[in-house]
Amino acid sequence: MNWEAYIHSDPSILAGKPVVKGTRLAVDFIMRLLATGWSEEQVLENYPTLTTESLRAVFAYAAECVSDESVYSLHTH
Repeated sequence: MNWEAYIHSDPSILAGKPVVKGTRLAVDFIMRLLATGWSEEQVLENYPTLTTESLRAVFAYAAECVSDESVYSLHTH
């Protein structure tokens, strides 16, 4: 998945947070909706500017971010 076709960052939109292109929907906002139990169908129904492909891009972007070795600073208990 080429997430770069769907996700971008612009300092004039949400202080530069990564968003789905053509929206003001931040990647972290969408991920939080899904983490709290929203289904893909609920997200798409409530945010009609999103597509199945843009949701996949959100996941691809997040996967790339967490695969970056710099985020391995999480503490284990």
